[in-house]
Amino acid sequence: MSTRAPRSRLVNGLLRPLLPAAADYRGLGRSWRVDLLSGLTVGIVALPLALAFGISSGAGAEAGLITAIVAGVVAAVFGGSNVQVSGPTGAMVVVLAPIVAVHGPGAVVTVSLLAGVMIIIAGVLRLGRVVELIPWPVIEGFTLGIAIIIFLQQVPSTLSSAGHDSNAVIAAGQALATARWPDAGWSLGAIPVVVAIMIIAPRLHPRVPGSIIAIIVVTVAAVLLDLPLPRIGDLPAGLPAPALPPLEPGLVISLLGPAAAVAGLAAIESLLSARVASAMADTGPIDPDRELVGQGLASLAAGLFGGMPATGAIARTAVNVRSGARTRVASITHALVLLLIVLAGAAAVSRIPVAALAGVLMVTATRMISRATVRLVLRASRSAALTFLITAVITVTFDLIIAVVIGLAVATFFALRMLARSSGVHREPIPDQPRPGDEEIALFRIDGALFFGAAQRLVDRVLTVDGVTVVVLRLSQLQLLDVTGARILVDLVHTLERRGITVSIKGIRREHLQVLTRVGVIDSLRHENHLFDELAPAIAHARDHVRRSRTSSTT
Repeated sequence: MSTRAPRSRLVNGLLRPLLPAAADYRGLGRSWRVDLLSGLTVGIVALPLALAFGISSGAGAEAGLITAIVAGVVAAVFGGSNVQVSGPTGAMVVVLAPIVAVHGPGAVVTVSLLAGVMIIIAGVLRLGRVVELIPWPVIEGFTLGIAIIIFLQQVPSTLSSAGHDSNAVIAAGQALATARWPDAGWSLGAIPVVVAIMIIAPRLHPRVPGSIIAIIVVTVAAVLLDLPLPRIGDLPAGLPAPALPPLEPGLVISLLGPAAAVAGLAAIESLLSARVASAMADTGPIDPDRELVGQGLASLAAGLFGGMPATGAIARTAVNVRSGARTRVASITHALVLLLIVLAGAAAVSRIPVAALAGVLMVTATRMISRATVRLVLRASRSAALTFLITAVITVTFDLIIAVVIGLAVATFFALRMLARSSGVHREPIPDQPRPGDEEIALFRIDGALFFGAAQRLVDRVLTVDGVTVVVLRLSQLQLLDVTGARILVDLVHTLERRGITVSIKGIRREHLQVLTRVGVIDSLRHENHLFDELAPAIAHARDHVRRSRTSSTT
């Protein structure tokens, strides 16, 4: 029998769940109208964001539009969520801006290709559930940090004054110091107009796209009054042909680290966005591994067309769900709406003032911060508050990925400390009528967790025992045991035995038996009969040992 058949079945079993299927469009016959309307709504909302994020990243408005169109379609078809909307996002801008500052705008395409491949590999390796390991305070901390950075990144573009530092805080300060007045005053004056319209419009009607209205008002005023506001500039009247950029080995190697950071961020944000969407409405199951594959293909495709890395966009996905979307047709429609705008209205779009888009992003950044959520985190516990604040500060001052790693480390430290505090060793009375010699028997119950963070403290408590000849260790209440804890148990038995104290162990749990055996806890006992399943035989053996010790000492 050929080995090809089993191999083919194995490949199909691994890859088929990660590929599109007809079931993705189940129910389209009932929902196609609302899906089309939802896609139209999201497309209108996405236009200013795509332009603004492209400019803010340094890749240009064209790259933002290309990404929203190409990645929007690819991620919708291949992703693991029925309602996820993908494209350029603020979080990605935060990571891309320093890359552009160091390597130039051309590096964005290479980063997009490299990151896309990395994300696809992560999906094939079934790493989609990893995002569930990120604690809530860390997620909220880097969300707050991203919002602050997005807001500050608009200062240089608004003032048409370049900030030369890759850090958003320093760059904003440099832009303010080198701004050309009074021309910069016109750009600053456009911001309050955009903010006011975006606040007032939804109050008039929830479906009114305040960002589009604000941009139209500022653009019309700038054209009619010939205001000195910098514009987006010429845009192509269509999509460029896909092409593979020149991949110089030296540049590729230098961009592997930034690409890994982009891939990590894209995976985290996309999976979080999909999870938020599933919590908002019953829109079908989410396949996190397929979502990674879809997002990887989206970034890969966007890079081939000259775009930038894409992720699932929480705000646009939320608009899609609130508009009633049920299938992927809505997300595909949103991309087609943007393509139609590029084909038919590139000239009009090119006249939009940069300050108007900056105002839209400032409002978007502000809306990313939920005051209620911040209060909840700060009031939850001191450890949660500290983790939240550390993650936010490091995000703003250093780097998003570093912030997530440090935030995870801080959260892990507090979790381990809490676990260690929940562990304990307790000396218990012998559960029977007292008998002569019982004072020479020490019964200890070890519960909670015996791991590297708590093992030595618990063992030291046992070693304080004095005036006994037998120690019985009850392990039946031990919930967690690692190799370090098992090894320290070996040291404990050896130390007590050297002091002439016989050690018995009672109640080893089945899940702990293997590690205790392999590390040598069982072999460290004086005799294999010193291992018991029940307490009564262990106490009886200890009493017998005390009796024999007393008899031998008197003869």
